[in-house]
Amino acid sequence: MLEKHAQEGIAAANRRSSREWQRIADREQWESFKRTRLEALRASLGRFPDIPGNPRRLTTRTVPGDGFVIENLVFESRPGLWVTANLYRPDPVRKSMPGILICHSHHNPKTQGELQDMGMTWARLGCLVLVMDQLGHGERRQHPFVSAQSYPGQFPVGRQDYHFRYIEGIQLHLIGDSLAGWMAWDLSRGVDLLLSRDGIDPQRIALMGSVAGGGDPAAIAASMDERIKAAVPFNFGGPQPESPYPLPADPENTFNYAGSGDWESTRNLRLSCRDGFLPWVIVGSIAPRYLIYAHEFSWDREHDPVWKRLQRIYTDFYGHPDFLDYTTGFGVLQGRPPQASHCNNIGATHRERIHAALKRWFQIPGGPSDEYQKRLPEEDLICLRGETVRELEQQDLHALAYRLGRERVVQSRTQLDRLKSDSRLASLQSKLASILGPVQAGSPRVLSAGRYGNKDDGLAVEQVVLETEPGILVPLLILKSDQDKTPRPVVLGLSQSGKAGFLRERPATLAQLVKSGAAVCLPDLRGTGETRSGTARGRESADTAISSTELMLGETLVGARLRDVRTLLVYLRTRPDLNTRRIAVWGDSSAAVNPPDRNLTIPLGIPEEPPLSEPLGGLLALLTGVYEKDVQAVYARGGLISFASVLQSPFCYLPHDVIIPGILTVGDLCDLTAALAPRPVRLESLVDGLNRRAPLEAVGTEYESARKAYARAAASGNFVLGDQSDDSAVARWLLNSVSGR
Repeated sequence: MLEKHAQEGIAAANRRSSREWQRIADREQWESFKRTRLEALRASLGRFPDIPGNPRRLTTRTVPGDGFVIENLVFESRPGLWVTANLYRPDPVRKSMPGILICHSHHNPKTQGELQDMGMTWARLGCLVLVMDQLGHGERRQHPFVSAQSYPGQFPVGRQDYHFRYIEGIQLHLIGDSLAGWMAWDLSRGVDLLLSRDGIDPQRIALMGSVAGGGDPAAIAASMDERIKAAVPFNFGGPQPESPYPLPADPENTFNYAGSGDWESTRNLRLSCRDGFLPWVIVGSIAPRYLIYAHEFSWDREHDPVWKRLQRIYTDFYGHPDFLDYTTGFGVLQGRPPQASHCNNIGATHRERIHAALKRWFQIPGGPSDEYQKRLPEEDLICLRGETVRELEQQDLHALAYRLGRERVVQSRTQLDRLKSDSRLASLQSKLASILGPVQAGSPRVLSAGRYGNKDDGLAVEQVVLETEPGILVPLLILKSDQDKTPRPVVLGLSQSGKAGFLRERPATLAQLVKSGAAVCLPDLRGTGETRSGTARGRESADTAISSTELMLGETLVGARLRDVRTLLVYLRTRPDLNTRRIAVWGDSSAAVNPPDRNLTIPLGIPEEPPLSEPLGGLLALLTGVYEKDVQAVYARGGLISFASVLQSPFCYLPHDVIIPGILTVGDLCDLTAALAPRPVRLESLVDGLNRRAPLEAVGTEYESARKAYARAAASGNFVLGDQSDDSAVARWLLNSVSGR
């Protein structure tokens, strides 16, 4: 169901983008279209710091070569974040030199052989060539798994830098930023470095993005930084290595311009479908600067609809068809060399046309016959050594993100604290809606309903299927006693495991609630319970792909599930047998918790990865309370202590679909809790970002601002933090809360 819903959203975005393209008649309209979408792209990437006026730089070693010199250097791209890079320069230095910045792939960092070949070749031809480690790669990796000896079991050693992009992307999303944005920012600071060198020609700066994961940030950086005069973004904007070759019939109308979501966030950009900056738009916006449209394998040029759009932009809008070129490989992704042009970054096959284009555009001499190859051992290209590391005092990404997240939370909290109670809640609702996506209740439609009774104990069980929006079905159970006909207070149970999880894990609590006169409603919100996409919840799961796609569409699965809850409440309010002015929301988790002695420093991509938390129930319970005044009380068990806790380690163990991009620019979970004062709230058995049980003392410290909010509301007794209570105590608390006792 959710996969179909996401695919329909992607298809609608493609149709919308094509209609917009078809309405563009001239350069002026294209420029207006481009400007609006680049502004949206920049906003989606997050907040950027001020451009450093005099950034700290340090050359740590110089390596001589045959007609070139390699400078191993570091520079600070933002406070506390250092970039390691190799600068290949001609020897001797020329009076006027083009600059080439190469963004490596996710396969290998700056020391890989093809990168050395390009650096040495173009330096010998008179260029300054800068090859940087991308954030999270090489000397900037955010994990300890550098060799097979780093972990006692088998694991994909060469894929760890790549796989950890998943965690880095999650952590930057939480603070309102993005991995693509940080990478693009680093590339622009690389341009700064090139332009600072004597002899550099600012009109001849080229940026090349390698075949897998290098073209994405390179295209983004080139679209936003007009100092980049030529761009070569591989595998971005049009057909991908995974695309069918040749393209199917009618590609103009059937091609997936938007792509689709998965765990690699640099390609499936948040809000890209909603705000119209699809990959082809990003690449097209580089015009009228020089562009090489680059493909790793065979390319169906005749039928590629993006190529046709690029040709129109360069020819009809700017009158410079000669500013557009292409390069392509051969074979297909499934092939093996020599049948297919696999490479790690940019292969010699791909460089043939690049040489020819750079000769025409930048007067760089040379061609395939000038290719130079004398690769050095990785050790010769290392920038960080013991003394340098100590001198720089560099910070890990998660630590930087934690500091920025805390600063942004405090700033938002201070603004909220200046408002009166009602205004504070309204402001929080508005800010949350801006990052959650649409959260307004819909119009529920009952598709089926069945009722089953038990004459012995008077238990009535209703099975209902609601359609909360077109194509989205929410099956639910309503449990209540038939012995009393007065309207019942309602306990709404929310969990990733859905109604089956409550029946399996909490039967005693359910029984006591029903026997004591409450009605219990247990829904399977979209993608939970029986509507889940599968059992896997990790990086490569269908749930992660769907969640990422929803981010492209301008939604979050948390926001969509909140919308389901609110639409369900609309339905419940139509029932005369329920007292919907007395509602308690119970968020729960049945996920296994990582014990304190478990080793959580685990490589990614192995079967024995630790279990993930499932904090959805507690998160939705708090959010429902924030948006629904009829909610009298909130009880959450097994929820997350804070989103900030996800930033306290380079590892995290929670599913992608509970991530709310930008949540720490609005507030953390303690701020949602504080907004509920004076209504009763009970939080128990909270877990941290590593899915470990959070010590009660740490929970108390984290929720100090919520405690103060309840004290100001003269309702300190209504705010309870604790370890797991027994079933009877939970039932009594919920019943007392909805009965007003």
